[in-house]
Formats: sequence, structure tokens, C-alpha cells
Amino acid sequence: MNFEAVKSIYLFEMARMKRTLLQSVISPVLSTSLYFIVFCAAIGSRIEEIDGVQYGAFIVPGLMMLTLLQNSISNASFGIYFPKFIGTIYEVLSAPISFFEIVLGYVGAAATKSLILGLIILATAHLFVPIEIRHPFWMLFFLVMTAVTFSLFGFIIGIWADNFEKLQLIPLLVITPLVFLGGSFYSIEMLPEFWQKVTLANPVLYLISGFRWSFYETADVGIGVSIAMISFFLALCLGAIWWIFKTGYKLKT
Repeated sequence: MNFEAVKSIYLFEMARMKRTLLQSVISPVLSTSLYFIVFCAAIGSRIEEIDGVQYGAFIVPGLMMLTLLQNSISNASFGIYFPKFIGTIYEVLSAPISFFEIVLGYVGAAATKSLILGLIILATAHLFVPIEIRHPFWMLFFLVMTAVTFSLFGFIIGIWADNFEKLQLIPLLVITPLVFLGGSFYSIEMLPEFWQKVTLANPVLYLISGFRWSFYETADVGIGVSIAMISFFLALCLGAIWWIFKTGYKLKT
């Protein structure tokens, strides 16, 4: 294991967060604050509690998951795409570093940035509503697993994309709608029976449900199912990464 090479990639990517502090940290915090103001004012006045949890507190896990997914994907995808775009990827590929170490450096930095942002969002939410974390271990488990899994997914998108439009295609048109329709701001039990069954086909529902359970012990699906789903997503992304580096798919173009 070439730890110096992994450290160099990791620190370089982390330094980009400092250079873009306004975009990386301040913007998501402001967005979260606006979500709280809008949803609590518009919906919270009509729905006081869901499953015994104050509505403002109920949406915190969903907001955190929305921010976590978006930033994990964008950080990792841009991190590997930009070197391809400007041609510096050849410097990385010609260095004495394995493909595993390349992934470890880029994905590790993207996941770390997402975790930091997730904790900042949690602290921000605490300013608006009282938050209780009944299962801190499982909260951290879902937080870390989601950050790592979707950073891997973002890394795959960064390799697949050959322009900046494709880089934003999946996060904006796929991930964001899935999060909004995955029980982020409501319980699926509030939906008609037909739409409850449709929502169960949304994979993001299982992540949000498990994450919310770690806070309030209320969930739309069993915690075991949520753990199995996030583990499956992680295995799927790892398999895709292995195939990409085995075949060299689009890595040098």
C-alpha cells in the first residue's frame, strides 16, 4: 500500500473544499435553513407530529440524507472528472500507485467532506428543532455507509461522464427526485395504499427510513431491510469500480 500517494490525493481533494468554502459548506447550510423555514411554516403548521415526532424534527434525517447524497456524488464525480478533463489523469495513472489506492484517495476525500457537511447540517438543524438520537451507533453507521457508497457511485459517474452536462444529469434528474419521493418529508403511511407500494420500489426510501429509525425509532420499513439495502448498494458500487479498472473503461479519455 502506497500510503504517501493515497495521502497526497486525499489532501489535494480536501484542500479543494477550503478553496470553495462558500459553495461546499455555506451554500448547503443556507439551503437547509430555507428548507426548515419553508417546510415548517407551510406544512408544520398543518402537521404537528408524525409517529409522535414533531414535524420539524421528523424531516431532519431526510434533509441530512438529501445533502449527503447530493454532495457525496458531486464531490467524487468532479474529483475524478476534472483530471480527465484537463489531462492530469495521466500523471496519476503513470505514478507508482494502484487502482485501489486511486479510489481510496478520491473516494475517501469525497466521503470525508460529505460526513463533515452532514454533521454541520445536523448542528444547524439543532438550532431550529430539538433532536434526539436514540441509536448513535446506527446513525453513524448509516451516515458513513451512505457517504462511502454514494461517493463510489459519484466516482463511477465521473468516469462515465464525458462532459459537464452528464456530470450533473444523474444527481439532478434521478437522485434528487428519488430523495424527495422517498419519504424525506413525510411517512409513506400517509399515502394511499397503491402509492405506498409504488414508493417501496424507491431504493432511497430504505436509506432514509433506516437513518430516521436511528434518531426516533420510527421507520417505514424494517431496520434489517435498510441495513441489507445499503450493504447491497455498497457491494454493487464496489463491483462496478472493480469492473471499470479491470477493463480500463473510459479511464483515459
